Amino acid sequence: MFDTMTFTKTLGALCGALLVFLLGKWAAESLYHVGGHHGEEVASYVIEVADAEEATDDAPTMTVEEHLAAGDASAGERLWSQCRACHQLEQGANAVGPYLYGVVGRDVGTAEGYNYSGALSDAADVWTPENLFAFLENPAGYAPGTSMSYRGMPSPEDRANLIAFLDQTDE
Repeated sequence: MFDTMTFTKTLGALCGALLVFLLGKWAAESLYHVGGHHGEEVASYVIEVADAEEATDDAPTMTVEEHLAAGDASAGERLWSQCRACHQLEQGANAVGPYLYGVVGRDVGTAEGYNYSGALSDAADVWTPENLFAFLENPAGYAPGTSMSYRGMPSPEDRANLIAFLDQTDE
């Protein structure tokens, strides 16, 4: 049933298939990687653009205080949807994260009934607008070891708007 000739044909077919796949790989690499390796090719046409440093030097930069002064609470309310997945605005209503009612000006790590990771109290004492501004940009970078998994809010305008909204929650 399975003699030497059948075994030889099967082995030859497998070797032939391997050879075809290796030749196909070689042909594809030679077609799509003309220079051999990435990064060694020279661009045939270069588009001149202004330096990024020159563009950023011309733009006026705002300080944290100026951003916070320009914060819009109604725009911050729309941004609140990003926080709502883990936080609540009602006092004492903890969820995955602590409640944020009156968080602006509150001592760090003092939300009633919430078990903090400890990394936040090492980073700051009070949630001042400036501390919140820095924390919201990159929580893991501001307080290494925090259990907050939020990636951060890169836009300074968005952070200022959200802080303005959170500041009005305890009024």
